[in-house]
Amino acid sequence: MKKIFFFLLFSGLFFAQKTEVIDLSKSIKDSKNTYKSFSVIDQRPNKEIGSILFHKNQVNIVFENDPSKDISDWFYKYNTARGNDELVLLLENIVISEDIKEKYSIGKLELRASTFKKKDDGYHFVNRIDTVTTISSRNTPYLSQSLAKKITLSLADLLKDSYSKTTWEFGISENDLASYNSILMDKLDILKSDTLKEGVYKDSYSFFTHNPEPGYTIETNSKGVATKAAKGDDKKPIRNFYAFVHNGVPYKIIPVGYVEIFRDEMGLFIEVKKEELFPESNSTMIMLGGGIGGLIGSIVANAAIVAIDANAAKKRKAMAGTEVSLDPLTGNYILPENFGKSK
Repeated sequence: MKKIFFFLLFSGLFFAQKTEVIDLSKSIKDSKNTYKSFSVIDQRPNKEIGSILFHKNQVNIVFENDPSKDISDWFYKYNTARGNDELVLLLENIVISEDIKEKYSIGKLELRASTFKKKDDGYHFVNRIDTVTTISSRNTPYLSQSLAKKITLSLADLLKDSYSKTTWEFGISENDLASYNSILMDKLDILKSDTLKEGVYKDSYSFFTHNPEPGYTIETNSKGVATKAAKGDDKKPIRNFYAFVHNGVPYKIIPVGYVEIFRDEMGLFIEVKKEELFPESNSTMIMLGGGIGGLIGSIVANAAIVAIDANAAKKRKAMAGTEVSLDPLTGNYILPENFGKSK
């Protein structure tokens, strides 16, 4: 009788423990065949990812074997042709948790990972993802599957974006990889300089390392709105750049125009509304002045830009925006919690 009891108890525990294996089948093909080799360094403080309850069963989210092997196999599966460089993925954090409410629950994924190009003088930063994602069981009952899929999609985006990203020139030793953020931040002149270099910056790397495109000057229209960058007969729309500095003032290009960049002790940030960073696809948009204008007849109306034109700046200042930080290593937006939601 005791044997039967223990068998039933063991069986109950066994069936209460389930797993959701992270499916690494999405293509991460590098069309340019940049890298000859790939490796993973797992520096996560907690090797357990986490679990979600499903019908009172605990579902553990796991890699099939371990992340180093699985992600490496994933890379080589889609990249059979080899280039010349070595790409390294640094896993910093992958944690899943669940907030159980009375009638529903919210699954949360925290994921942070970076990529580096390994050279003779050390590891050169390429790209990173640092994201927090929440999914409600009101939207899907299969939280574990959705969160596992989000891990795959996030890592895939990181790797595919890394293939074309500019590699940083500063090499970091393997022993210092855990501190790469502070080491690289300390090398950014844009965060220290009192005088900014005039001109246009083609990408976030050139902006944060304070290297504008040589020879280009800013052209404005009759209203003082910056519209083009000119180098002799070569003229390019201002929207083609990441940022620019005009009359000592830095500006960040956004989908509907550009906004001033501010600096404090924490770094660089802009003040924007959600509609400016993520304009609705069905909004009526009229682009003026080589691509810099406003959303006419939309919910953003006259708030599209902080132009050099004083009247436009005054109109926009009257409308409340939200501080959004700029990631100095990737140029990505660091959105505050509940960004764009009404209070």
